[in-house]
Amino acid sequence: MATRMEDVIIVGAGPTGLALAAELRRLGIAPMLFDRVAEGANTSRATVVHARTLEVLEPLAISDIMVARGIPLRAGHLREKGGAVKATIAFDELPTKYPFALALPQNLTEEILVAKLRELGGSIHRPIEVTSLTQSADSATVTYTAAGTLVQELRGRWVVGCDGLHSTVRQATDIAFTGGNYEESFVLADVEMDWPLSPHATANMLEMFLGDEGITLIAPLPNNIWRIIATQENAPQNPAVDDCQRILDTRTVSGAKVYRVVWSSRFRIQHRVASKLRQGRVLIAGDAAHVHSPAGGQGMNTGVQDAVSLASALATAIRTGDESELASWEEKRLKIAHSVVNTTDKMTKLVLSQNPLTHLLREAILGLAGHVPAMGQAMARRMSEIDNR
Repeated sequence: MATRMEDVIIVGAGPTGLALAAELRRLGIAPMLFDRVAEGANTSRATVVHARTLEVLEPLAISDIMVARGIPLRAGHLREKGGAVKATIAFDELPTKYPFALALPQNLTEEILVAKLRELGGSIHRPIEVTSLTQSADSATVTYTAAGTLVQELRGRWVVGCDGLHSTVRQATDIAFTGGNYEESFVLADVEMDWPLSPHATANMLEMFLGDEGITLIAPLPNNIWRIIATQENAPQNPAVDDCQRILDTRTVSGAKVYRVVWSSRFRIQHRVASKLRQGRVLIAGDAAHVHSPAGGQGMNTGVQDAVSLASALATAIRTGDESELASWEEKRLKIAHSVVNTTDKMTKLVLSQNPLTHLLREAILGLAGHVPAMGQAMARRMSEIDNR
């Protein structure tokens, strides 16, 4: 079967794959970008873009566009049930051009990245599903189906798997993906509602409630929508208005009123890191390489940062044959992935544990954070990822 040779084949057109394709285009490399679904994301899913992500996207000239379309959140409150503030995590003193956490739904992030990719002359090939992958010393070959039927092959000097938790690319290279699952399920819902702690027009705060029932996070999104995330032992598959109202009534403050669920889902989370990010001519990034608790909202952010730094290393390897930057990229990004996964795992276990001793530890930590500003600043700095350079 005849095969063409591409410089880079990217599998997966989520935020990680889109960022990689756009940045490669900006650097003068024309990748082939595949995705298995016919259309891009039309749901919000990941909703926070952190400062470091906005920094690394500046060369693409989209950071200001993202800020204009999102809601800058200046701080986060950690509250008890009933509303008492235990601690505040302030982003507005971070040493960055972007001293906030940007509330921007993933579908809008992807829309902005797609527009930039097309402006740079790129495109997305859909629906294309990679079914197998083989390698030689100087290339990798993917076999794929187009529209579910036509089987073809394509060779690339490099293949990058940005195809998520169940990555076909990672599995084809037998890269280990170690970690575990959390027992808890999560409610995820975007709703129209009245929120007594602030009108939507002036909302610039994340609100997280900690109680015996679990954790509940409330955040504003563009277009007068609010995001609700809540742990629940057996969350409904598609939470409805009554489910969301019950969560607010029993876990947050009085006076909240849900009118409509725009979109909702149930999800379970894992914490895993790949043993390596490169196997021969194949690389992996984003959720294909690391997944973790949504605590801190760092999953999509870490993936986009993987992609932008990988683009530079790949461009050098393609132009000069020098692969040392790829080795440095792998070492650095694996270290960051382990750090993020370890931090979010500890945070998640701390807030979800039913152990009385862990409860005491949590209260002690929150007490300190509420009275020692440096602790809150350190938490904000870590969440923003501005030290992940």
